[in-house]
Amino acid sequence: FSIDSVSPGQIERIEIMRAATAEFSTQAIAGTINIVLKARVSSGKRELKLSAEGDGMFRSEQGNFQLSDKLDKFGYQFTGAFRAADYDETSLQKEEYFDAQDRPLGTRQASPRSRGHYRNLSLTPRLEWTLDNGDTLISQTLVNLQRTRGNRITEWSTPVPYRAEHAGLDDRNDLLRTELNWVRKFDGGAKLDTRAVLNATRRQNDVPEQGFDDALLETLDRTSATSTRERGVSLIGKYTTPIVEGHALSAGWDAGQGRRDEERGQHDRAIAGIVPLNTDQALSARLRRLAVYGQDEWSLTPTWSMYLGLRWEGIAIDSEGAASGVVHHRSSVFSPLFQTLWKFPNRNNDQLRLALTRTYKAPGFGQLIPNRLMVTNNSRITPDTQGNPALKPELATGIDLAYEHFLAAGAMVSASAFVRRISDFIHDDVVLVDGRWVSMPVNDGQAQTRGIAVDGKLPLRALDKQAPDIELRANVSRNWSSVDNVPGHGNRLGRQTPVSANVGVDYKYSASFNMGASFNFRNGGLVRVSRNSSMYGTVSRELELFGVVKLSDATQLRASASSRLKQPISEVKLYDDAAGRSVSTLDIPSAILLRLALEVKL
Repeated sequence: FSIDSVSPGQIERIEIMRAATAEFSTQAIAGTINIVLKARVSSGKRELKLSAEGDGMFRSEQGNFQLSDKLDKFGYQFTGAFRAADYDETSLQKEEYFDAQDRPLGTRQASPRSRGHYRNLSLTPRLEWTLDNGDTLISQTLVNLQRTRGNRITEWSTPVPYRAEHAGLDDRNDLLRTELNWVRKFDGGAKLDTRAVLNATRRQNDVPEQGFDDALLETLDRTSATSTRERGVSLIGKYTTPIVEGHALSAGWDAGQGRRDEERGQHDRAIAGIVPLNTDQALSARLRRLAVYGQDEWSLTPTWSMYLGLRWEGIAIDSEGAASGVVHHRSSVFSPLFQTLWKFPNRNNDQLRLALTRTYKAPGFGQLIPNRLMVTNNSRITPDTQGNPALKPELATGIDLAYEHFLAAGAMVSASAFVRRISDFIHDDVVLVDGRWVSMPVNDGQAQTRGIAVDGKLPLRALDKQAPDIELRANVSRNWSSVDNVPGHGNRLGRQTPVSANVGVDYKYSASFNMGASFNFRNGGLVRVSRNSSMYGTVSRELELFGVVKLSDATQLRASASSRLKQPISEVKLYDDAAGRSVSTLDIPSAILLRLALEVKL
């Protein structure tokens, strides 16, 4: 599931919670982003949004529409979105090899050209009934259809292992999710909210590949195909009751089971003098999960409140395949949670938050299944990938502390800090297996992470009521981390940004025109992923400008431009051991991305 498949018109608000709560999954080491969809159907609403964007290498056209109405105790809403995107980009790729004394062994480079298109259609019908006894019944369905086709041509400066490589892509990914939600209200304010969910996905991925020698004679003709089907059912419920004064008690569950069937094949056409590498892998897996929780939001005094939560989550995966055999995976996590909020006496604009949490990150399905995905150019820096059925979840124990100060007219400033210790840390390890390099996730000891952040926003009218309608906003964060069992410089969490900062301004010039700008900075640096593998991320600086013109009460035009300030997107991979060092560098050029959107209320 991708958030891109949700139309912006369906979203009511987005909540960012730095500390986990029992109601939502405690699979939230860094916190939770809760995307709340609109819960009420509007009467007589007709909206259409059309937009286009492009930067010279990429262009996209998309549209969103929404129809909704109410008739007595019945309401409906029909939302749809479509997107068509085309890309044509040329990058720069370079590979360098050194011996144990760091003497150059060879260099090769290429300018791969990737071309293709992407098509997506999503439909979300919603039906809502209010029953005579006050209960609510809601039916909501998501249908998402996605198709991607493309090809990539790479011509290397040296013929090892191929002078030229041609690769295609034909990917089809379809999703169906339907949900029935029943809300029952009881006397005294108690409420039972239950949902039954059915989901099904189907994906077909075909990748034809060809390789050519120095004389441009074909030495490889390979077809890789993966077919995956998943279906599942879930039953989710939450019961809340206010029977104890000053307490908001609730308990709930989330149970489900599903099945996944996967077929993966790789077949080489026979070519004189070339040994074919053919594989067929079939897999069937059954997944079962259960989570139960209880929580209490307790107001001790008008200035002091407390939150206590307990959640248990368990998952079981049973799989069987010709290559992997029978695999049984079991894991469970018990998470106690504590949060408290204290408002300073006689200073209602100041408050302090403290949270103690136990959270986790479960390995993904693909990380657990031992089927191997082979690559054409197998090396230490471009290995095959394979799952590990022995993986355990990462467990984190953490403390979060935040101070918040609120001013008039929506101005505020906050400062926060966190510390977490992670056990059974997961990272990818590259090893040599039967003559091929393979990357596989492993649990490897402990990791620590800590960070601080400052956020703030200031409408100028909070200082002077006669000031222009301008709002300033900014945030900056600094993060540190270390991994115990990874030696050397740069042994930190691979996906963590050490420093990030955002600065923005919004200016409402009049009732019919507003504009704004934002600048984003993220630094990179060396990350040692494992004992022998490293990555290097470059600094990112991005500037965005936007303007919105209201043409009428029902129509507005939005335009924006964003730029990485001529900085290419760079990805560097390194591998070093006693035998030597390998470096792979990929540079993708950047350009100014222009967007234009028309929003119409019919």
